[in-house]
Amino acid sequence: MKISMLKKGVLLTGACSVLVAFSLQAQDLNSAIQLTKSESYDKAADVYKALIQKEPGNSKNYYYYGENFLLEYYSDTITNSLAAATKSAKEMYDKGVSANPNDPLNYVGLAKVAYYLGDDAKANEMRAKAKSFLLPYKNLKKISPPAKDYALTLAKIAESYAKDGVVDTSIALPLIRQALKIDTKNPEIYLIAGDLYMMVNDGSNAIKNYNLAQFADPQSSTAAMKIGYVYVKGRALQQAIPNFEEAIRLNPNYAPAYRELGQLYWRAGRLEQSKENFKKYLDLTAGNIPAKTRYVNSLFYAGDYDEVIKNVEDILAVDKSRGYMNRLAGYSYFEKDNPDYEKALTYMETLFKTVDPSLILQKDHHYMARILLKKNQNYTKLLDELNSLKPQLEREKSRLATATAPNKPKFQASVDELTGKISNLEKSIAQANKEIDKAFAEFNKAFNFKRTDPNAPLTSQERSLLNEMAVNYYSFRRYDSAAKTWARLIDPAKENNLADYMQVGRAFYNGEKYKSADSVFNIVIKKSPDYLPAHVYLARTYSRMDPDTKLGLAKPKFEKMLSIAAKDSLKNESEMIEALTYLGYYNMENGNYTLAKDFYNRMISLDPQNKENKIRGYNGLGSLETRAAGQEKTLEGKLGFLSRSAESYQKILELDPANTSAKSNLKWVQDYQASVKKGINPNEIKGVVTNMAGQPIPYASVRVKDTAAENLTNAKGEYKFEIPQESEFLVISAKGYKTQEVAITKSRVYNVKLEQ
Repeated sequence: MKISMLKKGVLLTGACSVLVAFSLQAQDLNSAIQLTKSESYDKAADVYKALIQKEPGNSKNYYYYGENFLLEYYSDTITNSLAAATKSAKEMYDKGVSANPNDPLNYVGLAKVAYYLGDDAKANEMRAKAKSFLLPYKNLKKISPPAKDYALTLAKIAESYAKDGVVDTSIALPLIRQALKIDTKNPEIYLIAGDLYMMVNDGSNAIKNYNLAQFADPQSSTAAMKIGYVYVKGRALQQAIPNFEEAIRLNPNYAPAYRELGQLYWRAGRLEQSKENFKKYLDLTAGNIPAKTRYVNSLFYAGDYDEVIKNVEDILAVDKSRGYMNRLAGYSYFEKDNPDYEKALTYMETLFKTVDPSLILQKDHHYMARILLKKNQNYTKLLDELNSLKPQLEREKSRLATATAPNKPKFQASVDELTGKISNLEKSIAQANKEIDKAFAEFNKAFNFKRTDPNAPLTSQERSLLNEMAVNYYSFRRYDSAAKTWARLIDPAKENNLADYMQVGRAFYNGEKYKSADSVFNIVIKKSPDYLPAHVYLARTYSRMDPDTKLGLAKPKFEKMLSIAAKDSLKNESEMIEALTYLGYYNMENGNYTLAKDFYNRMISLDPQNKENKIRGYNGLGSLETRAAGQEKTLEGKLGFLSRSAESYQKILELDPANTSAKSNLKWVQDYQASVKKGINPNEIKGVVTNMAGQPIPYASVRVKDTAAENLTNAKGEYKFEIPQESEFLVISAKGYKTQEVAITKSRVYNVKLEQ
């Protein structure tokens, strides 16, 4: 559907025709109210102004003019500002009170304003003030104020309890029932009743009251429209159409019905009918910019984002003073099927620069946050690429340092290329970080937009926004902020909230805040002692706190995890394998080979059908036997261990003939066996590991990268063992020291100093 909302000349016409139309209309309050109901808010405003000038002492003129501001806001919450609408409405209600302090309606209006702005205490005070003028009665004929005004005031008080599509019917509906008992003929009361039932998704009672409103006023297009809205909300679109058509039959110039029909036909794929109805709507509202804005708003909700952008550009080409239209273009560039986040950001930045801050909406901050994050959605990929390139650069630098003269240019070129890539990545990441930080600042502005009391309970909308913030904090690896944000959503009184605590704990864990993670997982375990996920993450947390397993902090945690998981080994197989892997490795590292072997054998036998588990277990056994061989002093003893190690790797290849790691390890073991049999070690290396002060580091690990070949230094920092042929790097690590990689050359002596 391509419907041009404006031609350049249209905006310049209509002013005179509007004045003529007003001069033809009866200048009475009912005319103004009907204009408000037909969404001609600007025309209604002119009538209200004329009425106030004519009758400055009539308090009802001020009340309905105030309602006009509020209804105009709710007809288009994308381009209108709640702050501006409530400010203008309050001014009218205050003037109404001054005109007649004894008229309760303007106090109801002030209650609405306070309630919309989150000031419940003020709202209740104003409701009480309004009720104070409704005197007790025994005879309806002697009621004060008159029955019609008394009943309408009760209905309006009931309506004042509705906000953001939510209402407390336990308070509102008794007021409505009392109002209808007093006055059964006022269609306005039935319309309010229908609206309240709609808010609690009671379509049956809503339609019942809208029908009663139409019975009370057979010419009411509003009642027919509202019945149509009930069916739209229930997604019964075919049933909605006749009601909008009825509204048009009752009033052929009722523009909102044409707009709604246009939108319905568009959703049904009946584009020609959609176009006809939108054209009629535009003809009826010619020169009415607020109406054109509502039309564009309808296009936005209908999902025709390209048409929204086109119409916004038409408007701004004629009248750049309407800067608020930038938001619709920004929103649409974000929402469309092929989003353009750069253009979305440009429009939103223009909005914030050109529109008065008081007219900025909560949605503006929310969309700005989303746009900035989507614009930088490849941020984690950039981080991963940077983290991948840095070790490559260090390896190339190491190769360059040991390269012969003819090979140096080749390695230098590689170093220069990697250095350039890393520099560009770091610049991109720095810029992305600025925009991501700004995005979360915008999220916080959106969250705090309507909060006047920081200690007030969270609304459903606020909870949803906080959860979205936390999810994005997590996605962009701001784990600490994610954890703290999710923690705000936890309801301690809620019984089944283990998953909520786990979410917080995992975020702390991923953010390396291990003490905080420990505290959270222990809360879960206290609530549910055998809750396996908490024990899994608690064990992982302690493993991270003791990465070299020297302190054995995680050992009792994994043992507890294993005992709980073993209660259902079929269901908890992956958790059992994780615990067995750790405990096997821990015991091997600490020389408890018999225990380690038991754990690896349990892995192999846990599930006879699981090849991956078996491979992991055999790999552990192979590594264990190799390490034992390295510590054995006699050649004969070494051969026994090496034979069992080779057997383990051969079993892996039986399960997975293409397993490259097993092939490499088996080759290394076989070479080791051959050298032992010859009584020599042609690939043996040795050296001393010290700190920067030259003091020996005992029990440091010296491992050949990507193989099982490893040795520990003795008390003097010395090591000696045989390495596989074609080995490229040694990895030297020790508790409390930075891990270091050393390129393997023809030398057989590698003395290494580790930095603390």
